[in-house]
Amino acid sequence: MSPKLLAEGQGLAPRTRWFDLEDSITGAVRRVFLWLPEGPAPQAGWPALWMLDGNAVIGTAIDAMRAQAFWPTGTGLGWGALVAVGYPSDAPYDSFRRSWDLGPPPGRSYPPFHEGGPEVRTGGGAEMARFLLEDVRPFLDTIAPLDPDNRALFGHSFGGLFALWLMFTQPAAFRHVIAASPAITWEESFILEHLAGFTPPTTTAPRVHLSAGEWEGDILAPFQRAAPDAEFRLAEKARTRTVAAAQEMAQTLAAMGIETHYETYAGETHMSVLPVAINRALHWAFALPPEEPTHA
Repeated sequence: MSPKLLAEGQGLAPRTRWFDLEDSITGAVRRVFLWLPEGPAPQAGWPALWMLDGNAVIGTAIDAMRAQAFWPTGTGLGWGALVAVGYPSDAPYDSFRRSWDLGPPPGRSYPPFHEGGPEVRTGGGAEMARFLLEDVRPFLDTIAPLDPDNRALFGHSFGGLFALWLMFTQPAAFRHVIAASPAITWEESFILEHLAGFTPPTTTAPRVHLSAGEWEGDILAPFQRAAPDAEFRLAEKARTRTVAAAQEMAQTLAAMGIETHYETYAGETHMSVLPVAINRALHWAFALPPEEPTHA
C-alpha cells in the first residue's frame, strides 16, 4: 500500500512544497514539507536532512541553509534537501499527536492536557517509524532525486528520544542521527534498555550528534531564578538530567566505536536551544570535506 495524497501546496520559502499524506495503515494524516536546492542534483541524488516536529523547524532550517550554503568557503556547508514531518496545522506543535507519534513503545497513558480533553497516550513510535520509512520515503522518491545512502534524522526533546530509539532498533535507517536535548530519562529511562541490547553495524554505523542547552543542567537560567516556580523547575531538572543523560549516552556510544559528538550550547534553555540545534544538524548532515592543501 502507499500513502494517499490528500492535499499539497507551496509555502514558507521559494522551492518549498508540502504534502498532506494519509498513513497507508492507520489513516492518520501528517504534513510532509520538502525543500530542494536550486540546480541539478548530484549524480547519487541530494543528501537529505529529515526533521521531526516539522511545523516548528522547517522555516528555521530553510533560512539557515539559504544563508550559508551559497558561501561554502565561509561556512563549510554544502547543499542538501530538507524533509520535515509534522501535521496539517499552522501551529508549531501538536502536543497531543506528537506524544503518540514520537513516544517509542510500549508507552503509557496520561491525563488530558486540558479539562475535558482526550487521554494523552505515548507509544506510537513504531507507527511513526513505519510511516517515515515505508510511506514517506517511497512517496518522495517519486518527486525528488534523493540519495538513499545519505540521509540524516534530527529530533529535539521527544524527537531526540525517537531518533535514538529508531537508531537502536533500525540502525540502517539513517546514516546520521542528531538528537538535541533528548528526553532520555522519559518513562524511567526505558531507552537505556534498547541501548543495552544495541549492536552497532560493522559497516555504515550511524554518526551521532548529541546536545543540550546550558540551562538544561543543574542551574536555572538567569531569568528563571527569581520566578515563583523556581523550586519546581529545579526539581524537574534533577529528575530529567537532560545534560548529564545526553553526555552519558554520548560516552557510551563512543565506547562502542560509533562516531559520536556531544555539545552543550551556552546560554540556551530547553526551547531556546532549537534554532542553534537545527543549524548544527545542517552542518552534521551536509558538512563539506576539508580541502586538501595545495602545493606549488
